[in-house]
Amino acid sequence: MFDYFRPTLQAPSIDLILVEQLVRDGIKGLIIDLDNTMTPWNDVEVGPKVREWFIKVKAAGISACVVSNNKKRQRVAVVAERLGIPFVFGATKPRRRAFRAGLKMLGTGQNDTAVIGDQLFTDILGGNRLGLYTILVTPINDREFIGTRIMRRMEKVLVWLMKHFAPAKPYSPKIH
Repeated sequence: MFDYFRPTLQAPSIDLILVEQLVRDGIKGLIIDLDNTMTPWNDVEVGPKVREWFIKVKAAGISACVVSNNKKRQRVAVVAERLGIPFVFGATKPRRRAFRAGLKMLGTGQNDTAVIGDQLFTDILGGNRLGLYTILVTPINDREFIGTRIMRRMEKVLVWLMKHFAPAKPYSPKIH
C-alpha cells in the first residue's frame, strides 16, 4: 500500500529537477500540477526560474501539460498559455481519468511520462496508480485551499508511518 504514495524522485522545487536526468531516464512527457507546484496557490504568476526551467524542458524535446484539480478554467488556461502548453482543469486527481487525458494530450505512454506535483494524495498517488514516474516537489508556499491544509496533516502522518513501518522502495531502474 505504501508504494502508491512513494515518489520516484523528490526535489525542493520544480526548477531544481534536472532536465538532463529526465532525458537520461527516457522521459518524453510531463504531467504537471499547477497550484503550489508551478505557481503559488490561486495565482497566475509563473516565476522566472520556473519559466527558464520550461525553456530547458522544451529545448530537450520534452512535452508538458498542466493537469490541475482547480475548477477555474480561465485561471488554469492563463498559466498554460503563458507557458505554451495544453491543460486539463477540474481533474479530480488522483482519479486515473485526468492522468489518461494528460497522456493523450502529450502523445506519450506509461514508460516515458513523469508526473510532477506537491501532494502525495493527489499527484503522487494518481501517477503511481498508472505506473508513471512520479516527482514530489516541496510546495511553493504555505497559502493553500483549506482542504489541502487538512490533507497536508494526513500526509505528515503517512510519511511518518512509511518512515517507521515500511521498507524503502527499491530504486527505479531508470534512475542512474
